[in-house]
Amino acid sequence: MLNKMIVPFLLATLLTGCGNKDILLETDGDLSNSSAVIQEFDTVMNSDAPAIAGGVLKYALVAESSFQGIFSPVFSEDSYDEELMGFSHESIFSYDEKFQLTQDGMATFVRNENLKTVSITLRDNLKWSDGAALTVDDILYAYEVIGHPDYAGSLYGATFANIVGMTAYHEGTADTIVGIEVLDDTHLTIAFEEWNPSLMQAGGAVWSQPLPRHQLESIAVSEMMNALQLREQPVGTGPFRVKTIVPGESVLFEANEYYWKGKPKLDNILVEVVGAATVVSEMEAGNYDIAIMPASSYERYKDFDNITLLGREELATTYIGFKLGSQDIESGNNNLNLSSKMANAALRQAMAYALDNEFVAAVLFDGLQQPANAMIPPAFEGFSENESMGFSYDPVKAVELLDEAGYLDKDGDGFRETPDGEPLKISFAAVAGGDATETVVAYYIQQWQEIGLDVSLATGRLIEYQKFHDMLASDSPAIDVYQATWKTGMDPNPTEMFGRSSSLNYTRWTNEKNDTLLDQINAEATLDENARMEIYREWQALLFEEVPVIPTFWRTQIFAVNNRVKNFNIRYGATRGWETIELTSEDPIR
Repeated sequence: MLNKMIVPFLLATLLTGCGNKDILLETDGDLSNSSAVIQEFDTVMNSDAPAIAGGVLKYALVAESSFQGIFSPVFSEDSYDEELMGFSHESIFSYDEKFQLTQDGMATFVRNENLKTVSITLRDNLKWSDGAALTVDDILYAYEVIGHPDYAGSLYGATFANIVGMTAYHEGTADTIVGIEVLDDTHLTIAFEEWNPSLMQAGGAVWSQPLPRHQLESIAVSEMMNALQLREQPVGTGPFRVKTIVPGESVLFEANEYYWKGKPKLDNILVEVVGAATVVSEMEAGNYDIAIMPASSYERYKDFDNITLLGREELATTYIGFKLGSQDIESGNNNLNLSSKMANAALRQAMAYALDNEFVAAVLFDGLQQPANAMIPPAFEGFSENESMGFSYDPVKAVELLDEAGYLDKDGDGFRETPDGEPLKISFAAVAGGDATETVVAYYIQQWQEIGLDVSLATGRLIEYQKFHDMLASDSPAIDVYQATWKTGMDPNPTEMFGRSSSLNYTRWTNEKNDTLLDQINAEATLDENARMEIYREWQALLFEEVPVIPTFWRTQIFAVNNRVKNFNIRYGATRGWETIELTSEDPIR
């Protein structure tokens, strides 16, 4: 097996120029005792300086590939597109710091638990960004498109099937969704089969993004994802609207005079794609006003005089997933393959215990990422136990698990064979670019090789973002293990990520106890907060036992903000957004 000193030597080589080499050298090759102090940041950027009128804010979209440019929450599956739509699209509902829906948005609502209905009322005189009237018919239209038999997006699943009449509509045996009733232009009622606790949650069971019927109705649902209306002329509900697009590279937004809170303070926001390798120097030079910064470069930008750093817990968990089966295209069900390469839970547990994420957090991320011991991010207080689960770094235990399960090095080449004596070669996939991905992936491969597993990069290199997700979705045999991020959004309900029929369940792991726990998470009985938390904890304990995934990191989002920016607020639940931002000078501070 590989000599243990190879690992720090490899990292020393990879980390040169990353601003963290000195931290590495201080470990003296000891990878077991490192820890990171989690850093705290302000969430609001205020200024007493007087603001100029209008102005153009420049926003760096930190990405290693071009964005797809699908400007619709109904169809977009790209995190870069989601970041762009933060300017032009807005939920009709507001929410508080605990991610519970409130009555301060474009829409108010009334829940009736006895009737299992939610009644929605839109404010008067709402408009789309093109000036057309926004009505509850546009909410109905979003449900009609998502539930349509020809819908090509990934949203349809158990959450939408819970609406009365949606299954019949989705299967093509009904022309309408009988459980959704439009009363007039501003009033709509939705009836549900079961009363789901996510009905109280922002980003949960009540869909919050209308779809413009007046713009899209003439387009077949099967063709809508690629329609020019969504890619070149999108209309939205947010404070800004798209003016011009350079596909994959930049978007110029202009103030939306029809925005429900009033016309924004800024004239324009220009968003341009900037690579992680160059965004630090770009912010230092004052070429951009705002960027979400790579944590691995923190030492390089933390003391810049022309920017202020804001931070918040990201609603996401980085994880390592195991390919354990495939999805049946016709039924939509995920099928666990008990003969798959990664099917043995002891093998998966050993790979988890082999990883020293405490060290990775300390050396690469300066306390801006913390090792995750569960899949639910800590921003959702009470959903997971802080200390009682998770995989600590224990290579001795990893070796014992492999030995006991029969994974032995029978031919003396330094790598283990399967219990049947067959070669065991494991392909590990990850997205190219990103925050120190190359370094982390190389380190993981080394740690797995240290316990005798022959792990190498799938395709021989890191994979471009869209191709990576296409390979996961199609269950490419080239991938055995992969690194990805589960973005929970504001609802930690894991059904769409781990459900038996979910297309986003890329591991294809299925388990009867998992089915039961997900049913309980979605049941009326868990409206009681204590009962709900207990079920979530039991579910996460099951994941720890079965190991379809290894939670690796919870991340802090760091926003670098040029000091000419005023009124920028990243606090979850804030009611003031991009429409209130102003600039205090014509030119950025350099």
